[in-house]
Amino acid sequence: MRHLVLGGVRSGKSRLAEKLAKNYDLPVTYLATARAGDTEMQARISEHQRWRPKHWSTQEVSDSRLPEELARLLDQPGVVLLDCLTLWLTQLLCDQPLNAQGLARVDACLDELVEVVQQKPKAHLILVGNETGLGIMPLDELSRAFGDRAGLLHQRLAEVCESVILTAAGLPLILKGSSPWLD
Repeated sequence: MRHLVLGGVRSGKSRLAEKLAKNYDLPVTYLATARAGDTEMQARISEHQRWRPKHWSTQEVSDSRLPEELARLLDQPGVVLLDCLTLWLTQLLCDQPLNAQGLARVDACLDELVEVVQQKPKAHLILVGNETGLGIMPLDELSRAFGDRAGLLHQRLAEVCESVILTAAGLPLILKGSSPWLD
């Protein structure tokens, strides 16, 4: 089963994803993509770490190696929880020059990720991403490149995932599929 859990900042998406992972009653690998670039981000990461059960395995991959690592993890039984797609995308964009070649490298990496998710995994997969396309059109080129790619990535993943859930105010809104664990 592949779940895509979307929502805004502090919408409850990560907690919902963790609830889904716990309900499988299988070994969980938490694939963390955030980089602690400042003290505020380190505090956010620490908060997420405190929420997670101690027996979960955590791996940190915040760069273009993510699709390869995800493919490896999905080839074994269990649950893989990837949090967060949009933080990962932000870091990919910031690691490349903002030109046609740099954006092509980012797009190729996104294509690779979608290809990995499209495969029939042995593990259950829970993907978490920020739904950022509900606001105004950004003024700068980097923000527009991010918004376009995040929106298209979410659309492509929603197409291949059996379950898509949008969180708002801590509440799950099921967009595709169903989950008896959310009742």
